[in-house]
Amino acid sequence: MKHRGRHRRRRRGQALRAFLAGTALALTGAATLISTSQATVGTDPGGLEPVTAAASLADLRLTEERIPRPAPTVPDRPVGVAAVLADADRSLRAAADCTGAERSALPTAPAATRAHCWDEPGTDDWRTGAVTTSGDADDDGRWGAHRVILSGWSDRQGHSRVAFVDADDPDRLSYAWVALTVPAAAGGDPAGRPLRSDLSGMVWYQDKLLVTADEGRALYVYDLDRIRRTGAGTRASAPPARGDRYALPAVSSYRLTGARIGALSLDRSTTPDSLVASESVPVGGDRPTRLWRYALHDGPSGAGLLGTGPREAYETKAADVRGVLAHRSRWYLARAVGEHGTLWRQDGDGARAARCGTDDTYLCWSGPAQSLSHWAQSGEVWSQSGRMLFALPLDAIDRALG
Repeated sequence: MKHRGRHRRRRRGQALRAFLAGTALALTGAATLISTSQATVGTDPGGLEPVTAAASLADLRLTEERIPRPAPTVPDRPVGVAAVLADADRSLRAAADCTGAERSALPTAPAATRAHCWDEPGTDDWRTGAVTTSGDADDDGRWGAHRVILSGWSDRQGHSRVAFVDADDPDRLSYAWVALTVPAAAGGDPAGRPLRSDLSGMVWYQDKLLVTADEGRALYVYDLDRIRRTGAGTRASAPPARGDRYALPAVSSYRLTGARIGALSLDRSTTPDSLVASESVPVGGDRPTRLWRYALHDGPSGAGLLGTGPREAYETKAADVRGVLAHRSRWYLARAVGEHGTLWRQDGDGARAARCGTDDTYLCWSGPAQSLSHWAQSGEVWSQSGRMLFALPLDAIDRALG
């Protein structure tokens, strides 16, 4: 079911913009932006090359697998996103209230225009992962009446959870946790077992949430109208020792033939909308990194959510890609390089990145680099790194990259 609401843009406070701009300047000095053609050959990934080899394209094909819904032992009363938001019991702190160590994870050029940090209770011993928003979910940027951010996390055992963030008030973000589960063994809990995966990629499209799993070999699909309350009186209990009040069971999955997905995002500039994916080939790997997209189906045609074959695919020399965006003919790649990453913009003609700091380095993006999500209705790109959740306009990124 699609939920639509009236989209409204909110003005950002002058004080926050000044604070974030001052933080970026303090971290980097005067930012100097130059073409990546002036960078060394070893760091410039050059232009994108189309993938044409049949074997390489075959690696990117998907196989869909339906997951039967188990019969609950008690009445199954699923809830939706609005119920989770109404139960949000935690808040993110504004950038001014974050520590210097937390803010050091923010991009230095271009600077974030919005930033928040997570409270330590409930997030210590957990790692941040991918981000997606209601800007992906619906074309008015809202889910029902709400603006929502979904933030993925995993712990040292690989258990996965998602923070459902109420972003109606851009200055006061509150959230609640939802545990992700997958089918349990025969006779197990109907709610399933914990999804054990780093959430390196995550996209919310209509009422479905797609997340990476099995080290990028698979995508699990979740129905956001089937969130289950946990606790006393239900068998849909949260995974042991987690204490999350909500759980979300997978409804289907896709498995890749030969590739591994490292990052995901949604591209609304294509017709139809498309799911964008990238590998994460390590530095020193013996092959290029592949970037590709799948068509998304939004009608009751009986087809699956995703087209199983790639609509287009490219190769890049950029290694260790942790975040990917595509908008029209441009691709944006967040690379993990040391304490700070690099954000490259690539097309068939070449690549560009920002330079910053007194030593004119290109390591200007967040550290460590993470996923990217374009909220098309507001023009913002959202990401998170360390303990920081942040956003900045895509236009500002393009201006910085020249």
